[in-house]
Amino acid sequence: MRRVILLPCLLATALAGLPGEATAQQPPANRHKPCSQAMHRQFDFWIGEWTVSDPDGKPVGRSRIEAALDRCVIHEHWTGAGGSNGQSFNIYNTATRQWEQFWVDNGGNRLHLKGELVDGAMVLRGTQDVANAKTGLTQHERITWTPNADGSVRQRWETSTDDGKTWTVAFDGIYRKATTPAS
Repeated sequence: MRRVILLPCLLATALAGLPGEATAQQPPANRHKPCSQAMHRQFDFWIGEWTVSDPDGKPVGRSRIEAALDRCVIHEHWTGAGGSNGQSFNIYNTATRQWEQFWVDNGGNRLHLKGELVDGAMVLRGTQDVANAKTGLTQHERITWTPNADGSVRQRWETSTDDGKTWTVAFDGIYRKATTPAS
């Protein structure tokens, strides 16, 4: 019986001298923040609370974009006027020196894009996983976010079914700062 009690007491005594979990996870005060370089701030123009309309001014949704995880992630929360909801997670991948977006929505869709800042606009591209059953061609995606002088942001999503020779607009939205927060 003494052996059963003695082992937990010895273990507890040994562990008492180790730093606590909270202490062990705290970074040193002078540690360099991993996402503080300029390239990590290239997509910050999209951060904000937005109402989104088509080029004719018709409302198509709302979007809240925020910096998350120590400003390493640009996190989008989309609510479409027709009931669609989605989120995207955007990061600057230092290994590839490219931006990446992972989009998921309530329709079971997902999209993975990669790209970079081009002439002040964020341009991300990707392809669908499966080729079209009828044509055998894989659909290409290209989304461009352009900050405008008036503080708005234009998002233009284009698709190509001929390996990028021609492009069709799938979505064209103007993001304007929301005057009221999302409910």
